[in-house]
This record gives sequence, structure tokens and C-alpha cells, in this order.
Amino acid sequence: MQTHHQLERLYSEVHLLKSLKHENIIKFRNSWVDDKNKTINMITELFTSGSLRQYRKKHKNVDIKAIKNWARQILRGLHYLHSHNPPIIHRDLKCDNIFVNGNNGEVKIGDLGLAIVMQQPTARSVIGTPEFMAPELYDEEYNELVDIYSFGMCMLEMVTCEYPYSECKNPAQIYKKVTSGIKPASLSKVHDSQVKQFIEKCLLPASMRLPAMELLKDPFLLTENAKELVVPLQFPNLASNLVNLTNSEPHPMETDPNSKKPSVNSCPKSLSDASQLSSFETETDKFRLRGDKNDDNTISLTLRIDDHCGPARNIHFTFYLDSDTANSIAEEMAEQLGLSNEDVSVVAGLIDNLITKLVSNWVPPVSGLSSLANHLCQSVEATAKESVNSDISADSDAQSVLITVSRNNSDISLMDSCSINMSISSFFSQSVAEKDQSDELKLELDAIDSQFHHCFQELMRMREEAIENAKKKWLTKNRVSAV
Repeated sequence: MQTHHQLERLYSEVHLLKSLKHENIIKFRNSWVDDKNKTINMITELFTSGSLRQYRKKHKNVDIKAIKNWARQILRGLHYLHSHNPPIIHRDLKCDNIFVNGNNGEVKIGDLGLAIVMQQPTARSVIGTPEFMAPELYDEEYNELVDIYSFGMCMLEMVTCEYPYSECKNPAQIYKKVTSGIKPASLSKVHDSQVKQFIEKCLLPASMRLPAMELLKDPFLLTENAKELVVPLQFPNLASNLVNLTNSEPHPMETDPNSKKPSVNSCPKSLSDASQLSSFETETDKFRLRGDKNDDNTISLTLRIDDHCGPARNIHFTFYLDSDTANSIAEEMAEQLGLSNEDVSVVAGLIDNLITKLVSNWVPPVSGLSSLANHLCQSVEATAKESVNSDISADSDAQSVLITVSRNNSDISLMDSCSINMSISSFFSQSVAEKDQSDELKLELDAIDSQFHHCFQELMRMREEAIENAKKKWLTKNRVSAV
């Protein structure tokens, strides 16, 4: 089924490219299917200067006239897409997806793989690159004006040579700022008032945001004088901006992990590159997690949080199978989104469950097992302590589990200070009897006991898989050496 869905999406992109005819939309030449390699090969026109982002890296000083010229062309391309009936929304507009011929200043919008033909007044799926995503995208109620917001972020990057929200360390921080209406720090570095005002118009709330045709009539794009033709755009602290541009890469939440790849004359698209096609979903009353396998190492995750006191929140991030653990990701999100320790355990459990469904033989990185076990034990102990009245002592007798990971082999030893067969509920049974606690407390303790044993079984499964993988690797290595 995965191959079928991937083919379906790639065919959709090919069909869309074939139907679009505009001077500011990348031209489609030809395509063919390579059944042997499972790829669809597409030929588009060649852009000698690569993407706008690459061009700005190479060319430090660009005239304001050139910036305006690029802006007009991008807006014309967007107007063409949005004028279709129903409108076509790009949904992933960024400087990486806009291509340029430096000799004549021509720019064209490309990479329409995430574009959607909007069949209803508002679209509902959430997709794109976090730094360029409009706030309403997270609410799953949006229209073609999300592309105008992304265009504003493109303008900001073109002017400052800095990736939007490069001050953020992770996708959760970006989400928090975007949904709170906090603009990128780089906007304060735009000293030209006209340029800044134009960018701010593009970043207005959806209800106030102007469409592409109206922005083309803006005085900023209409006026050009002799001074603008020769004076390069002035950058604040140019040296630091260039460093920021080099280091500012799309955050892991980005749905297009190969976004830096420029359009070339022959561009094979592997079926395994199509994201959001092999998917699985799991949920609780408060959380819903969807996962889409991008390739052999990355999975795009979307966590929906249904807050009873406010609107639902959607957070997007990428899970790297070779380095991430469910617990590390859940804790990172908790820090930024204000989740409780209990929520961290629930989210980590959802992530583990979903990853296991998508990648049946997945084993978390060995470096993450120790912290995972520590978190599980802390979570169980903390929950147990909260469940018992304050006059019940739970200090030195509390059960603890120690995990040690040997660096020399894959063996993982599990030890506990008491007998491993001693359950949390039995530990508290004497105190509960003495205090004559209610049946409700007993049920809660039973739930804790069940949670602990589930966690322990999961760790044992991970241990066995890690040992088996180590043995297989060792046998393979010895066979190769023997040959």
C-alpha cells in the first residue's frame, strides 16, 4: 500500500506540473516511470543559479531593485495559482523552493509537491515548513492566504540573509512564537521602514492579509527611483547575518528533509522520498498523534492537543530513528508547551507505540535507554506518591530500578533494590490496609502496577532486540572477514 500511495502522490504532482503554464511557475518538460528503481523521473527547465536561498548565500550585496523584482515575480506566480477555480495553494513556499536565473533576474516558483487544489472554502490538512507556516495552518482552517504569509517570510530572508526564527532551538519554540503572534527576531534587523512595512503587511492575521494581486499594487513595489537602481540593500551586522544564514537550516519539524536540493534538468524522485504516505495514528482523550514515514531514518509526527480550556493545538516535528527517543522528544515538547510530567509519560508512550507500528524492528538508540528507564521509574514513583495520603511514608522502601548499559557489548542488565517480583501495589498494601483506603485508591494502585509492568516488559523487549541485532551484526562482520 505504501508504494501505491507514494505513486499516487507523485503522479498528482506530475499532473499538476503539466497543467500549469505561467512565466513564474517552473516549466515541466517531460516525465517517465522507472519501475526497476521505483522512481518517477521529471525533467524541468534548468536554473543556473539554483534556489533564491543559494543565490543569496553567494551574493552578499543585492540591490533593492532586485529584491522588488523578485517579489513582483513571486506574487504574479502566486496570483496565477490562487486564480484557479478552485484555487491552488502551494503550502510550502520558501526561498529553497523559488529558483532563479541570475543573468536576467528571472525567478520561478517550484517544488509543488505539497500543493493542494482547494475543493472547499477552507483546507484542513496541516503541512509545510514551520518557519514559513502561517498561524492559521495550525488550526487546520486556512485558505490560499497562507502562501502570502510564507511570501512575507521569504521577503524577510531575502532582505536579512537570515532564516526566519533562527533564534529558536526547536520546532516547539517556533510553534509557540507563531501561535502567540511573535514575529521572527530578524524582523527587527530590517532598518528600511518601507521594506519592513511591506513585510509586516504579509504577516498580518488572515482576516487582514491582502491577496497577491493587491500586494502587487502596493506603493513599495510600484515605486523605483534612481537611488534604488545603484544602492545595495544595507544589512545590519552583515558578518553575523552571513554566519546565521550558513547555520540556519530548516528545523527537524520540516516536512521536506531535502529542501536544499535545487531544481535541475533531470530530477529523479525516489518513491521513498515522498513523505506523509506510510502513516499511522494513535490517540488518547487529550492527545492524538499521527506519524508519516519519510524515509528509512525519519518520521514526520503531528501531535494534536485538545485543551478543554482553549482551542486545539497542532505541533509538528521530525523523529530521527538513529538518535531520538520518545522520552527526549516528549520532554522537549513539555518544556516549551507547559505539559505536566503525566502528559510527558502519555506522549512518550504514544510516540513509542506509533514508531513501533511504523517500524516493526525499531530499537531506540542505546544512549537513550538509560534515560528512558530512569524517566519511566521516576514517573511511576511520582504517580505512586501522589496517589497515597500525605501521612503514608514512601521514602527508603520505595522500589527503584537501575539500568546499566555496557559500552563493550549490547547486554543491558536490569537490577532492583528489592525483589523484581515485588509490585508497587503490594508494597503499599500494608499501609493501605492500616489506613483503610477506599477501593478507588486500590484501583489507582493497580493501574500504577500495570503501568510499571508494561514499562518493564517494553524494556525487556528492547533488551532482547538489541542483543539480537548485536549478534547479527557480529556474525555478518565475521562472515565478511572470512571471505
